[in-house]
Amino acid sequence: MERTKISQLKEKLGKKVLLKGWVHEIRDQSKIKFILLRDNSGIVQLVITPNKKDIFDRITRITRESVLSVEGLVKTEKQAPGGMEISLESYTVLSEADRNLPIPVNEKGGEETALPKRLDWRWLDLRKPRNLLIFKIWTCMEEAMREFWSKNGFTQIYTPKIMGAPSESGAELFTVDYFGRKVYLAQSPQFYKQMAMASGFEKIFEIAPVFRANPSHTTRHDTEFTMIDMEVSFINSHEDLLKLEEEWLAFLLKRVKERFGKEIKEVFGVEVNIPKIPFPRLTMKEVLKLLKEKHSYESEGDLDAEGEKLISEIINQKFKHEFIFITEYPIEVRPFYHMREKDKTLTKSFDLVWKGLEITTGAQREHRLEILKQQAIEKKLNLKQLEDYFNFFKYGCPPHGGFALSPTRMLMILLNLKNVREATFLPRDTERIRP
Repeated sequence: MERTKISQLKEKLGKKVLLKGWVHEIRDQSKIKFILLRDNSGIVQLVITPNKKDIFDRITRITRESVLSVEGLVKTEKQAPGGMEISLESYTVLSEADRNLPIPVNEKGGEETALPKRLDWRWLDLRKPRNLLIFKIWTCMEEAMREFWSKNGFTQIYTPKIMGAPSESGAELFTVDYFGRKVYLAQSPQFYKQMAMASGFEKIFEIAPVFRANPSHTTRHDTEFTMIDMEVSFINSHEDLLKLEEEWLAFLLKRVKERFGKEIKEVFGVEVNIPKIPFPRLTMKEVLKLLKEKHSYESEGDLDAEGEKLISEIINQKFKHEFIFITEYPIEVRPFYHMREKDKTLTKSFDLVWKGLEITTGAQREHRLEILKQQAIEKKLNLKQLEDYFNFFKYGCPPHGGFALSPTRMLMILLNLKNVREATFLPRDTERIRP
C-alpha cells in the first residue's frame, strides 16, 4: 500500500490507509486508547479499542517520538484534530525513541523550554509543528522571491565565500589559514555583485551564507547567517532601488498571506499585512529631527536599536505603515563604495526598517574608478588590497546599485519571534558552534 500523508486524509474517508510518522502523544483512558501521529503535513488521532486486544495491550508501551508505520480505517470524528481519526488495525515500530527525551516536543502548560537548551537539542526542537511551519513559510517566501526575479529578468549568481580582501570594514572579519596565507570568510558578496554588473549581467540575486565576527550576543545577531542580495545596473538613482524593493516585498508578502496567512494567525497570533506602495521615505536628517522633537533622542548619523523602534512607532502613527525607508546617510557611517549626493557629506544610500527593526541596507554604488579610489583613500583603506576590485571598473561599468536582506530577521519580524535563532535551522553565534 502506498503511503498517505496526513494532509491527504480528507480524500480517503471510509478507506484503509498506510501512514508513517512520529508519536506525538499517547493517551490511555483504560477502555479506549489514543495515539496522536505526526508527519510534516499534520497530526491525526489513532484510536485503539479493546476488540483489537493484541494491539490494545501493547500500544501504550510505545515511547513518545518513536517512528511508526500504521494501517487503519479513516473515519469522521468531530472531536478529533482535523475532524477525522484512524481506527488502528496494525502498526510497526520503525525506530524506537529513548524514553527520556532531553526536551519535550509536545509542550504542555504553555511554558516552553529555555531557548539555549532547545538549541542544544535543535533536531528535536525542530520537530514541533510550530517550528516546522517557520521553515515552510521561509520556503514559500523564497519561492515568491524567485517568481518575482524570474518575471523581472534577474540572473542568479554564486560568489566565493573565501576572499583575499575584506568586502566591508575590517572589524567583523573571520580570518582563515589558506595554504599559509591569511584570507577571510566573506562578510558580503558585495564586490562580486558589482563585478557581475561590470560583466554585463545587469540584474542579479544571490541567496547564500555570510560570516560576521560580531561579538554582540543579541536577539538579532548571528556570526553565520543567510543573506539575500540583489544588484541592478542602469539605475538613475537609489530611488529606483527603493521602488524595486517595495514592489518585491509586497509581492512576496502577498504570496505568504495567500498560502499561510490563516496558519500564521492561528499559530503565531499575527496578521500578515500587505504593505501599501510607496513606503514612507524620510532622510536621516528628518528622522533625527522627529526623534529629538518627540523623544529627546540624542544620536548623530545613524540609529541604534532604540532609535529604529521609536521611528517605527512615529511612522505607524503618522502614516499607518509598518515600513520606513531612511535615506541620505552621512559618509562617516557608510562604506567607501557608496555614491555621494550633491552634498558630498551624504550618500545615496538607505536602510529599510520594518516594525522597529532594520532589515535592509542598500545604496547606489560609485562606478567611476577615480572617484571610487579617492573615496577609498578618504576611508584610509589599503588600495593595494583593493586592486582586483578596482579592476572591475577599469573597462566600463554601468551606474548600478543594490541591497541586501536577512530572511531570518525578516521571519523574526513577520512572525513576532523573540529571537532570530528561532528562524535559523542551526544557529551560530559567539557561544554556539554545536551541533
